[in-house]
Amino acid sequence: MGELEARRASAWRFVRAIVRAQPYGVSGAVVSGLLWQTGAVAAPLVVKYAIDHGIVPHDHGALLLWLLVLAGVGLLEVCAGAFRHLYAIRNRAHTDARVRDAIFAHALRLDAAYHDQVGPGELLSRASSDSLHLARMMDAIGHTIGYALTVVAVAIVMLILDPQLALIVLVPVPFVSVGAWLYSRRYERGTRELQESWAQASTLVEETVSGVRVVKGLGAGGALSATFRGRSAQIKDRALHLARLDAIFIPALETLPLLGIATVLWFGGRSVIDGGLSVGSFVAFNAYVVMLVWPLRVLGQRVTTLQKALAASSRITEVLEAEPQLREPRHPVELGAQGDIRLEGVRFGHEGDRFVLDGLDLHVAPGESLALVGATGSGKSTVAGLLARLYDPEDGRVLLDGHDLRELRLDDVRRAVALVFEETFLFSESVRENIRVGRPDASDEDVQRAAELAGAAAFIGGLPDGYETVLGERGFSLSGGQRQRIAIARAILADPAVLVLDDATSAVDATKEHEIRAALAEVMRGRTTLVIAHRPATIALADRVAVLEGGRIVELDTHEALLRQSARYRALLALDEVAA
Repeated sequence: MGELEARRASAWRFVRAIVRAQPYGVSGAVVSGLLWQTGAVAAPLVVKYAIDHGIVPHDHGALLLWLLVLAGVGLLEVCAGAFRHLYAIRNRAHTDARVRDAIFAHALRLDAAYHDQVGPGELLSRASSDSLHLARMMDAIGHTIGYALTVVAVAIVMLILDPQLALIVLVPVPFVSVGAWLYSRRYERGTRELQESWAQASTLVEETVSGVRVVKGLGAGGALSATFRGRSAQIKDRALHLARLDAIFIPALETLPLLGIATVLWFGGRSVIDGGLSVGSFVAFNAYVVMLVWPLRVLGQRVTTLQKALAASSRITEVLEAEPQLREPRHPVELGAQGDIRLEGVRFGHEGDRFVLDGLDLHVAPGESLALVGATGSGKSTVAGLLARLYDPEDGRVLLDGHDLRELRLDDVRRAVALVFEETFLFSESVRENIRVGRPDASDEDVQRAAELAGAAAFIGGLPDGYETVLGERGFSLSGGQRQRIAIARAILADPAVLVLDDATSAVDATKEHEIRAALAEVMRGRTTLVIAHRPATIALADRVAVLEGGRIVELDTHEALLRQSARYRALLALDEVAA
């Protein structure tokens, strides 16, 4: 099976799963749709009998009877139509929510390596526009089945009324089916290309808005605008291609019933004149030919709806079928979380790169603090990622309390190891909720204590609503140092056995660094801590310093001893000071 066929098969499986997930909603939509169409198909027959048995023979009683029957048919249409609409909206809302929830939950299960390759714009596109296409399909499912059976029912009734005339009118229908199949194949390919273009444009918008300060700072707005115009033009061209397909298929679909009306007027009219067809049957026949116009047109549109849903399903399943590289153990070991860290012969390189860590050996005893120092690209942050099991080493082992991280539950590892990154991310929530994001059940007193230890309590007290102040997107309403202190408070509140500070004081002004240095020293006391830093004052907080070079530890001693004995170490700090 080729890649395209495999994608199509996967998309069909997902569509069927979505339909099966709402058996009552789908059944309700189909039944109400069928009842609505039953009323619609029955109405011309009632009119036929009213004409043939009431109007033509001048029978007022029969006419009144058939008018009452027509009113009952109308009431059935009204009630069934209302239920059909309610079920359609219900199915649409449930599907949209189900797909978005599935993408969000699975994206959180996928590891960092996946998110390194697939940007947030792509995931947002799948969770918004792609899920919407599936929701529209579920919205239309009751209508579509009803209209399809309407065509069948109308054909049967027409054959009963006048087989010869019905065959003349229905001859084009098989050709319509073949045309619809050919049209749907081309439309599926065009729809997928259009949705991929939308995803690319969404990614560019998301990245540009997230990095708007960098964009403005570099004066890159003009170049990015040109790139976006190019992607918008691609969207326009692909949308127009689909519109041209519609412009050919839909009018051709509508022309056939009009030709049918002309046929009925000619052959049916002559049959009425000759006495072979009653006036009521002639009127009903014309009504049924007209009735075919809307269902055939809607079915043509539903082909496009289904193809868009299939293309969307194909893109959604790319996310949902992605397997995390980090596997949970079948029989996990219980973690005591004493904070003993050991790396044994660890080798790691990002995909396609050389080994960043090449045979790294490192041990940090419980309660000890170690600073990692090295040139840019030496693998300091990689060590932090391995400790939190954002990645697995390609060779060697990362041990926590004597257990390989691959033997432990991921949740246990993430609770035991807390990271504070150089790039701080805050949510568009209150300060309080940002601090306790890792411990939602933490008390207000615990939140305030963590903020005090991180040196954040003073500036939080000066905010308009204190701890209830809602931060702007990503916390950019605060300074870099303030954001970082909230991130430190968040890690403190999690009360981890191992705390990793990945350049966590880099955004703090050098004149303000002393304000949180004492707090960090308090937090680090008795807690296993890995400090990745460049500033000598922050490095000095650690009990020992390890110098990383070539993917290995080349020097290991106290900060003071290395300053005295190591020219390499002094050069690293001097380079950092010059760069600053």
